Amino acid sequence: MIEVEFSGPFLAMDTHELKKAAEAARHIWANWQAGETLRELPAGCRPSTPLEGYAAQAQLPEISGRSVLGWKLAATSAVGQAHIQVAGPLAGRLLSGKVFADGAALSLFGNRMRVAEPEFAFLMGRDLPPRETAYSQDEVMAAVADLHLGLEAPDSRFAVFEKAGEAQLIADNACAGQYVLGPAAPPVWRAIDLSRHAVTGKVLTARGDCWTRDGVGAAVLGDPRVALTWLANRLSSLGLTLKEGEIITTGTCMTPLEIGPGDAVEADYGVLGQVRLSFLTEE
Repeated sequence: MIEVEFSGPFLAMDTHELKKAAEAARHIWANWQAGETLRELPAGCRPSTPLEGYAAQAQLPEISGRSVLGWKLAATSAVGQAHIQVAGPLAGRLLSGKVFADGAALSLFGNRMRVAEPEFAFLMGRDLPPRETAYSQDEVMAAVADLHLGLEAPDSRFAVFEKAGEAQLIADNACAGQYVLGPAAPPVWRAIDLSRHAVTGKVLTARGDCWTRDGVGAAVLGDPRVALTWLANRLSSLGLTLKEGEIITTGTCMTPLEIGPGDAVEADYGVLGQVRLSFLTEE
């Protein structure tokens, strides 16, 4: 099993609260594996605050036996926040077995969201440990080794995830599903204003139709670098380290692309490259 390391504000939680968090995580993981949904978590283990939600999420690696490869952000746009009725971004863990290589064919088993999201993803080159003062964007970007391109197929374990609430969605790993990590962008990315960088998403449907949708980096909290800085400081406030080697995918840069079984998706980032995935015809 993977040991759960609690620090920061989690240390103030008593044994009963931590047992509740573990029980919530067990419900989330069981439904994730079975491809089933919950109306809501049982009252006895339902988180009511973001901290309780993050305490439950922190138990997912141990309960699932998966390692943490990095972090994902959800609701990094005003539209996304309104859609799931939250006041700001949510952070979730990228778990091993849920991250795939460029061009992967994914199953839609149990997935009800049925969307793909083109995202900017940063590879950390060194640790950013917890501290009392906030990290500046310059400090955070200096700790980044590379920029990667990615596509997420998010999902939720709640039947009506739009009304599950912030605490339960955090426990639900911020609607994590499956993630395709594409190639590293060429070094020129550091000289580009990512907030103004255009991205085109293309869907080739199982019927043979093709359609596109445009996006831009500004859809991600105004700038993907701002989103990464937000995560570094959110983790710091929770007593957690953003670690060297972790991938952080910063949220969709366009209205999510509607997809179905047998569809193929490409996200074109221009001079930065492309990333692709497809969905199996069998769920």
